[in-house]
Amino acid sequence: MMQRLRIPLLTLLVCGMVAPGSADDPCRCALWIDLYRGEPVAHTEMLDDLAAARVVYLGERHTLNRHHRIQAAVLEDLADRGVQLVVGLEQMEANQQPALDRFNLGAIDFDGLAKSTDWGRRWRGYDQYRPLLETARRLDIPVIALNARAETIRQVFRSGGIDKLPPDLRGELPAEVDLEDPDYEKTLRMQMMVHASVDEGMLRSMVEAQIARDEAMAAILADYLKSPAGQGRTALVICGAGHVAYGLGTAARVERRLPEIRQRIVLLSESGDVELSPEETAMAREIVITHEQLRQIARPIADYLHAKEPARAEE
Repeated sequence: MMQRLRIPLLTLLVCGMVAPGSADDPCRCALWIDLYRGEPVAHTEMLDDLAAARVVYLGERHTLNRHHRIQAAVLEDLADRGVQLVVGLEQMEANQQPALDRFNLGAIDFDGLAKSTDWGRRWRGYDQYRPLLETARRLDIPVIALNARAETIRQVFRSGGIDKLPPDLRGELPAEVDLEDPDYEKTLRMQMMVHASVDEGMLRSMVEAQIARDEAMAAILADYLKSPAGQGRTALVICGAGHVAYGLGTAARVERRLPEIRQRIVLLSESGDVELSPEETAMAREIVITHEQLRQIARPIADYLHAKEPARAEE
């Protein structure tokens, strides 16, 4: 079996769009799968396991509304179990934390948060996170911004790597950065070829840009969990699936900083619900990733997968 991709996987470049209506077809079956056991699992059983973790990653396809509704539901379900939570967002940059703090305190609402951070310009589709953030505030769950500045990440790519950044930009990233991650680089190189403009010479810079983002998010999250504010809290991290798949990326870098931490990775299937715009189609190409290539990673892609029956093509 082969995995065919025409979907840009990194928000560093482009994101996909939702096929109208297809994601919400009530006739399409859905279930949770325990990927270590290879069996369906009851939602309540999965929640029992997530509730005992210190970090739960909900890896999304950024523009799928179905994913955002599941995230808000998991947040509420864990809170109902008495889990003390904090939400970590890839979708907001760490220098915007003061505005998030005002949101957490109730001083501004979601629209005020978006306006004060210029979120609409800095993250396309930001309004899809409204249900999650409004649920968090209603339940008195703090939210923290995890990402590095987009300009800094782009400069990693343009300059040819982290070590080539000017000192002021390098200072925005963690001092400790692990650039030697063969499994992650192998995975990213396979996926990044979906970009039509990418050639072999560009791949290393793209990999380092992704690593820079992962290291920044991991450092902020680990520091928060070690702080007095984070004591006793479970972090529910909302991020692109590529940042945590196979336990690599951000998840591995959090574990490097907190070796005894218990983490769970939850991914949400795309199931044919992503549709590229004409502009995005022009920037993408179809690639084939085989089972033989993926088998080299030698680990499951996540702990749990929410799988939706694939959308049927219109006749």
